[in-house]
Amino acid sequence: MFSSAFRRYLPVFDWGRSYNKHSFSNDMIAAVIVTIMLIPQSLAYALLAGLPPEMGLYASILPIVLYAIFGTSRVLAVGPVAVVSLMTAASIGQIAEAGTAGYAIAALTLAMLSGGILLLMGVFKLGFLANFLSHPVIAGFITASGVLIASSQLKHILGVNANGHTLIEIAVSIWEHLGETNLATFVIGVSATLFLFWVRKGMKPMLQNMGVKARLADVLTKAGPVAAVVVTTAAVWVFGLTQSGVKIVGAVPQSLPPLTMPSFSGELVSALFVPALLISIIGFVESVSVAQTLAAKKRQRIDPDQELIGLGAANIGAAFTGGYPVTGGFARSVVNFDAGAETPAAGAYTAVGLAIAALFLTPLIFFLPKATLAATIIVAVLSLVDFSILKDSWRYSKADFSAVAATILLTLGLGVETGVSAGVAMSIALYLFKTSRPHIAEVGLVSGTEHFRNIHRHEVLTSPELLTIRVDESLYFANARFLEDYVYDRAVDDAALKHVVLQCAAVNEVDLSALESLEAINLRLHDAGIKLHLSEVKGPVMDRLQRSHFLDELTGKVYLSQYQAQEELAPVCTSQKAQASA
Repeated sequence: MFSSAFRRYLPVFDWGRSYNKHSFSNDMIAAVIVTIMLIPQSLAYALLAGLPPEMGLYASILPIVLYAIFGTSRVLAVGPVAVVSLMTAASIGQIAEAGTAGYAIAALTLAMLSGGILLLMGVFKLGFLANFLSHPVIAGFITASGVLIASSQLKHILGVNANGHTLIEIAVSIWEHLGETNLATFVIGVSATLFLFWVRKGMKPMLQNMGVKARLADVLTKAGPVAAVVVTTAAVWVFGLTQSGVKIVGAVPQSLPPLTMPSFSGELVSALFVPALLISIIGFVESVSVAQTLAAKKRQRIDPDQELIGLGAANIGAAFTGGYPVTGGFARSVVNFDAGAETPAAGAYTAVGLAIAALFLTPLIFFLPKATLAATIIVAVLSLVDFSILKDSWRYSKADFSAVAATILLTLGLGVETGVSAGVAMSIALYLFKTSRPHIAEVGLVSGTEHFRNIHRHEVLTSPELLTIRVDESLYFANARFLEDYVYDRAVDDAALKHVVLQCAAVNEVDLSALESLEAINLRLHDAGIKLHLSEVKGPVMDRLQRSHFLDELTGKVYLSQYQAQEELAPVCTSQKAQASA
């Protein structure tokens, strides 16, 4: 029992038992590839969050190790990601000024709060709460965030001091400072951006056409951002472009992640709690989606509640080692998977590689232009932008389209926090709206069968004495009155009607409010000389009903099947042709 619980909370002891030389070899190769990719990416995401570049490296070291110990995904790569970095900047930018000690402490505190929230959710198995964020709303938020992130980096490409948290603010600020564009910075930024786009699409095919093996071509392609960093850094140094106004990263501490202490100030904690909650939920949804997708490809499984614990530990680790909020990244996880990673140990080896980079390579990036890091961010986040979700949701569901469109517009127009808050609220509101107006169909018997179908869709047999209503939703306080109104409107003025049957095959639960509505329906139909019956009631629902007085007061019967009810109450039926699609 103890051993099982131990492995439950420490998955490292599960996969670690079967670790071998083959796994080590594959994990090392994957670690090398991911490390090459993460060095410029970590620096860039720290820049996006408004933090010193070294904090991006620090946030990619201990968090990866902790996730390898506590996480259940074999290939998920944890660290700074674009959306969470943007949310971090939006959250702490309202509390402290970028570049100050207070700003960095706020980032540490945000990571601690996010980690604590995730840990508590994992311990109490609250992973299901993330299900209240619908996929269309998340897709809309990520698309809008990608546009915001790319727009926010244009100031570094142009070399101007523009500001803003919304798309309109950013656009206006850039327009006002457009005349201040630094030509050298612009050339570096545009060249790096075009090169990185080409690397993504054209470099691997070119190398393979030259006879380079697929694995080596893949490694060299992943190293493309490093090439951009090396070339542009060398150009700034050789040609002295800092004298021409090109902004560079500057001095980066040459050390391992330091021990840091987040703030426990009540005022700061209360100010950051809601942003930390939003970052936790968005980060978890993004991470678990990636992890489940990649696990399915190898017929593996992940435990969402344990993932919460793994991500929580990673964020707490970031808070105490100079980092900021982290989660599982899509791009790096896919690279890790494609590179052949077999276990979370690949992440631990990646952490070692990044630690070596933090110790020995940071002096080499002194002249790294911020425009190159901005280009890295732009190329990375534009892959997240997918406006096709608008077309798809419009075609499939107008309600989902309204939620997606509102999330995108609010994120772009009012900022990240408002956008994600609206997304959460609209996901829940959309669910309540749909379930408050459940699909209810009047059904009849399909001739020659024991099946019942919607009279508006099929040619069926019905009787003027019998009304059968199929309820396609569980009954609870939000939709109980809707069912009452439907039954009254349909049944009360029908003089020939003697029996109403509620077909309950799709009803999984009846709460107290719905029970009171059923009692009211039963009483009102009785006053009109009509009997109420139930059919195909599920066991758990029947157990609940038996604990009430409803079945004793029911004017009709409870039938095992709808066909049995039809045969007993109205054996003689007439043909009812489908009227219209409904």
